Amino acid sequence: MIQTIVQQLEGLPQPLQQQVLEFVRSLAHSPIQGTPGAQLLQFAGTIPSDDLRLMREAIEQDCEQVDLNEW
Repeated sequence: MIQTIVQQLEGLPQPLQQQVLEFVRSLAHSPIQGTPGAQLLQFAGTIPSDDLRLMREAIEQDCEQVDLNEW
C-alpha cells in the first residue's frame, strides 16, 4: 500500500505533495479516539428485536431516497 501511495504522490505537483505531507504529520500526532470493540461487546443483543426491526424499516424507507431538489 505504501508503494501505491508513493506512486500517487509522485504524480502530484510539489504544493500538493506538501499538503499531503502536512496532513500525514497531523495524523501522526492525532490521538486515537473511540471505544475499543471489546468494551462494546457487553451491549450485544441488548436491543429488542422489535426495535431493531423498526430501525431497519426506518432506514430502508428514509435513507435510500434521494431528493434531487435538496441542494
